[in-house]
Amino acid sequence: MIPGKQRYFAHSDGSTETSAWHRFADHAEGVADGAAAFLRRFGLDRLARAWGLLHDVGKVTREFQNILAGSSQRFDHSAPGARIATDRYGRIGKILAPGIAGHHAGMANWSGEGERTPLEGRLRSARDPDPVWEQLIDLPDPDVVLEPGIAERYPDAFACQLLIRMVFSAGVDADYLDTEAYYDGLERTNRRRGGHPALDDLSRRLDARLDSLSGADSAMNRLRREVLTHVRQQAGAPQGVFTLTVPTGGGKTLTSLAFALDHALRHDLSRVIYVAPFMSIIDQTAEVFRGALRDASGDAGDLVIGHHSTFDEERISEGSPRDRHRLAMENWDAPVICTTYVQFLESLFSNRPSRCRKLHRVANSVVILDEPQSLPLAFLRPCVAVLEELARVWRTTVVQCTATPPALAASDDFPGGFRDVAELAPAPGSLHDRTRRRTRLHVDEVVGNRRTSDAELTDRIRGLRQVLCIVNTRRHARKLREMLGGDAAAFHLSASMCPAHRHAVLRTVRGRLEAGRTVRLIATPVIEAGVDVDFPVVWRALAGLESIIQSAGRCNREGARAAGDVFLFEPAASRESRPPGDIGKRADVARNVMRRFGEDPTALDAFREYCRNLYWVEGEDALDEKRILARIAEGERRLEFPFESIADDFELIDSCQEPVVTPWDDAARQVLRALKQEPSSGRAARRLQRYVVQISPPARTRLVESGDAHLFRAQEFGRRFVVLSNPDLYRQDVGLVVD
Repeated sequence: MIPGKQRYFAHSDGSTETSAWHRFADHAEGVADGAAAFLRRFGLDRLARAWGLLHDVGKVTREFQNILAGSSQRFDHSAPGARIATDRYGRIGKILAPGIAGHHAGMANWSGEGERTPLEGRLRSARDPDPVWEQLIDLPDPDVVLEPGIAERYPDAFACQLLIRMVFSAGVDADYLDTEAYYDGLERTNRRRGGHPALDDLSRRLDARLDSLSGADSAMNRLRREVLTHVRQQAGAPQGVFTLTVPTGGGKTLTSLAFALDHALRHDLSRVIYVAPFMSIIDQTAEVFRGALRDASGDAGDLVIGHHSTFDEERISEGSPRDRHRLAMENWDAPVICTTYVQFLESLFSNRPSRCRKLHRVANSVVILDEPQSLPLAFLRPCVAVLEELARVWRTTVVQCTATPPALAASDDFPGGFRDVAELAPAPGSLHDRTRRRTRLHVDEVVGNRRTSDAELTDRIRGLRQVLCIVNTRRHARKLREMLGGDAAAFHLSASMCPAHRHAVLRTVRGRLEAGRTVRLIATPVIEAGVDVDFPVVWRALAGLESIIQSAGRCNREGARAAGDVFLFEPAASRESRPPGDIGKRADVARNVMRRFGEDPTALDAFREYCRNLYWVEGEDALDEKRILARIAEGERRLEFPFESIADDFELIDSCQEPVVTPWDDAARQVLRALKQEPSSGRAARRLQRYVVQISPPARTRLVESGDAHLFRAQEFGRRFVVLSNPDLYRQDVGLVVD
């Protein structure tokens, strides 16, 4: 027995008797084994093992052991392992040090200013662990910590910083899982992690589902079957970056899933990650996937995870030590993930352990990017750079799934663009020609700079039996719905409504459309992507060309009519109609393209021209507004990167929003009653997702201060869950009204 081995612990059970405490050596070995297993297929197992062994070596100190015994003193137990990594491994140690030092609070800037103490300062002041530490762990030797020749895979700063993030991710996930297993053992509980069906089983289930969806022998169904067959035949293609260019209504969602499963099986990949632009369609797409992947009994289990940023992942339980390891996020250990661009891409540039925990599971996967042309312009270059690097090094296949492929390839003269992009669809230009006559696009008013008042617009809507009107803001949609008054056939759809409410409205709208009844729907862009509705007439407020094309996809979707009509209009200027973000910029570029391609502004050539004009209208720097790539490059020589500053600046959505839980119906109220005894804030968050509306932080604060909302179990969860108390503020016609 190594002297003192039994005297050092990583976690306690809260009692003064140490017999059931978690021994440091056991924890270090468990984390090292887990991290190594996660990165073994990339030849990084010894490097990951060193991370796991060193991450908690600062616990081999009298100070930390006193803390476990009940002392209230503060002690930085993360920095000692980071300093040993740099002392023992030199430059390679700099790959380990940021994550080891940041495995609780997050990776700091190496130097300079930040909320956290810069890493170089923490390394200088790090306390030496007790001398016995070297007998408690068996570190890999410096000359073998990396496999021979593997360093050449990471030739530049961007590759190296992503390597640091991946090692951090594998280590943090292994740390959380080992800690979770310890506390589960104390409580004699079993979380039943894993145990998901194999991908070949899911592929067979999907085949059976697709056979049952063959449908009538219509032109659109023939096109869908043709596309599906052609795309699946290419599943054996080498990994890389693909486009799947199929007109709206052409079955892209399930076709992309079929290709992804087939491709994953051919290349021994672990999972499929579907990424979409809007939170509003993630739950719906997850349900579509679950429906397609159910087993013979009709059960889809938890094989599809829908994950978006409904709740702040850093606001974890404030209860016992064991609760602090029950974070509200998933580690994406499932065969199919549905998530948003915000969650996916911000995680790839994050410094927080809870967000970065899942990154190593993005490696060795198929990533489906739904409508990638909606990526924010200000971060376009770093987004493309990280996706290209995932494809180059981390065995990640990227599929751009869209009706309108953005010009993001190097061959499109996009700097640092995707290389060697392959198209999966059969002759996209021909597919467009076969479907374009489903709709007539009327652009005369916006090309001529004519503006349409709200009164004129609502008069036109009243004159139609079945019509969809899409505007750019929640306020404008609400105003138009209110102007329609007590019209029983008028409906509203926006992010002011919780997901459960939106789903109920969509069921009603679809039912009325199928029955031939009158329905007038006022909506925001939440309806544009992934929502299967079929109107004979669509009115669309001027926006980017990608949004216009998506809106047209809700018109005569099945081609059952000779043609549907899509009318573009520019709203009269008002506080309600002012477009947010870069929508105005995209709208101006779209107008110019429509003037040039008047005969068919939705053609693929027109869209390429639109993208090129959009990307370069303000110059190359506008596509990396926060200088993310430049700041990473500045750290190349010394491998010292500003992780915290980059994470703070990489926010795809400028105006941060926060969730309010709305007791919309009896089911929501039942969930809240049941959650009064729920010990895990993570499980509470997942059950409440269907009843959440996102609003601005000041509006959320005002609701609480006025008594119109209250903190749910504030003593345990802090300000994490805000529940609406005043039912008058949530209306059945338009959702939550807080202004």
